Amino acid sequence: MSKIIPFKAVRPTPDKVALVTCRNYDDYSPAELASWLDFNPYSFLHVINPAYVHSQKITLDKRFKGVSLKYQDFKNDGIFMEEEKPVFFLYEIQTKNQSFTGIVAGTSIEDYKNNVIKKHEDTLQYRVELFKDYLHQTGFNTEPVLITYPDNAAVNSWITEKKKEQPIYHFSTTNKEKHTLWKIETDAEITWLENQFEKIPELYIADGHHRSASAELLYDQNKALGNENLNNFMSFLIAESNVKIYEFNRIIRDLNGNSKEDFLQKLSENFIIKSKEQELWKPQSKFEFGMYLDGAFYALFYKLEKNTNSLLENLDAQILYDKVLQPILGIEDLRNDERIEYIPGKQSILTIKELVDEGEFEVGFMLFPSDISEIKALADNNLIMPPKSTYIEPKFRSGLMVYEL
Repeated sequence: MSKIIPFKAVRPTPDKVALVTCRNYDDYSPAELASWLDFNPYSFLHVINPAYVHSQKITLDKRFKGVSLKYQDFKNDGIFMEEEKPVFFLYEIQTKNQSFTGIVAGTSIEDYKNNVIKKHEDTLQYRVELFKDYLHQTGFNTEPVLITYPDNAAVNSWITEKKKEQPIYHFSTTNKEKHTLWKIETDAEITWLENQFEKIPELYIADGHHRSASAELLYDQNKALGNENLNNFMSFLIAESNVKIYEFNRIIRDLNGNSKEDFLQKLSENFIIKSKEQELWKPQSKFEFGMYLDGAFYALFYKLEKNTNSLLENLDAQILYDKVLQPILGIEDLRNDERIEYIPGKQSILTIKELVDEGEFEVGFMLFPSDISEIKALADNNLIMPPKSTYIEPKFRSGLMVYEL
């Protein structure tokens, strides 16, 4: 049984929402970030990085306090407003090729602890601690955890009807997305949605494993204070058929002392290798891999039969690690080895070609994306995917919704 909880959101006033909301901070190049901060006084980027000119010169403690103060400034200046009572929201994101619709709600730390909300990625403790400190000192979160639920005909039908109503926001952004938000505020609607989710036995985290782990840690350390807002964390709940899962491709700086010929020979022990020359070839199914090396593309077909006893060993990202990255290229730590970098699969494979051709990297690998059933099966068996196995959309706009702690 899953619980969703209405909450008193803080959000931008309708006339400023398009100016306030922004992409994830890390998505901006330094030049783009400086431009937004210089010319848009309403951007939530001012809150996230209140002293951006001096950001390398201040301690994390001072930065977090600065975030809290800047957020209060935005509230005092009337840029943000607070709901009068706890509510849910329905949020739609339309990109050029996709449309995503989900419910913004609180989800239960208790469900997270009891594995009703399931995980498929490992977390780094220092990142969990860091974001916990951020939450504690700033007193708010604006990045919901992306959670999937099984497709539900009744909920789908309700969403279709709800979207016929007048939204509270409808705006476009400079990356050519359209964003629409509806408020779910009647007692009848709130109770009905709560009852629908109570019938769902498990929810699955798609993106936001560190955020949820940080919320749990903050709760554990402060539950004696009796702050009910710590009992839950903000989530964006979306039907599993409506998420878009991309792979993360890998680029490696060197061949670990192997010549091209030696490298190809070692690969041939586990893969059938077919040269594709200049064809921009991508894997067409599981157990296939693309490779770009020395000006040419290759198709790699895994030779071994499917291991029926191991979900993890059948994962393409794990196969690449077990058969190539670790034994041949000597990469042990996928998170911290500076010889490997990751390119989201939504980017063109020309990006990989360009980076290798420029000489900074020696070889690139393209993977076939996992699907939701694979992710759920791993989570159900308490298995952890290798780092950077999935890049999942949609991505929530920062500053659109604030969950105060």
